[in-house]
Amino acid sequence: MHTDASTFVAQLGGIATTAQLLTTMTRQQLDVQVSKGNLVRVWHGVYATEVPDLFGRLDALDIFMGQRAVVCMGTAAALHGFDTENAATIHVLDPGVRMRPTTGLMVHQRVGAPLKRVSGRLATAPAWTAVEVARTVRRPRALATLDAALHSLSCTAAEIAAAVREHGGRRGIVAVRELLEHADGRAESAMESEARLVMIDYSVPPPELQYQIQGADGDVWRVDFAWPDHKVAAEYESIAWHAGRLEMLRDKKRLAALQELGWTVIPIVVDDVRVYPWRLADRIKGHLERAVLAS
Repeated sequence: MHTDASTFVAQLGGIATTAQLLTTMTRQQLDVQVSKGNLVRVWHGVYATEVPDLFGRLDALDIFMGQRAVVCMGTAAALHGFDTENAATIHVLDPGVRMRPTTGLMVHQRVGAPLKRVSGRLATAPAWTAVEVARTVRRPRALATLDAALHSLSCTAAEIAAAVREHGGRRGIVAVRELLEHADGRAESAMESEARLVMIDYSVPPPELQYQIQGADGDVWRVDFAWPDHKVAAEYESIAWHAGRLEMLRDKKRLAALQELGWTVIPIVVDDVRVYPWRLADRIKGHLERAVLAS
């Protein structure tokens, strides 16, 4: 992009409309800049000099809508700090003006939804948002959403329970109501939540979450799931956790330390949770039974 236009867009906060850009270039020049990647079309008639983050996309959406967007669903969850789905689509409440359908934008009718200001923008309230998202996703992800909402400290279990009551009769709410008693803010990842739901569904004795194990030399090791009376622990292992030599060595050292303390550590991977859940449950139960027989 030529310097004058780049400076011009920067002066506007990194976002400019077609009308604004056409004061510094012709329509043909604008099309060329877009084709070269020097300008990014964020929404119809709204451009940026680089691909914006969520906040940049919302700022651009304000210009596209002609008013401040009020966000809901996954977008509100992201602002509140508990989005587990990482969807690219922006979700907003109906602004009351006709909007051209566009990719990456969903408009929802939610009359009476409670609102809260977060990061300088109105969004559906945290507990309401958690229930809205949870009732529209698969059951394991619903528990992950409820766990994440509690973990974020943006709402309480009582507030989520009240929101469940407010959603009475809506699609998916029965499953959310049943999961609410199992929601736990100690879960630190969506896959931990999914793994815990397998344990619940297959009647594995309830584990302690994020349990701390004290080493002889003062080290403290924390495990995702623990049955302290049996010295059995389980850990969800993602690919990212082992991405690199230092991470692998750190994990091996940690495992060795736990084994020296007499703990059995059961690794859990994604296929255990999503493809062979009964095998995972049987494996955990087997280790717990062997620990009882050995005691």
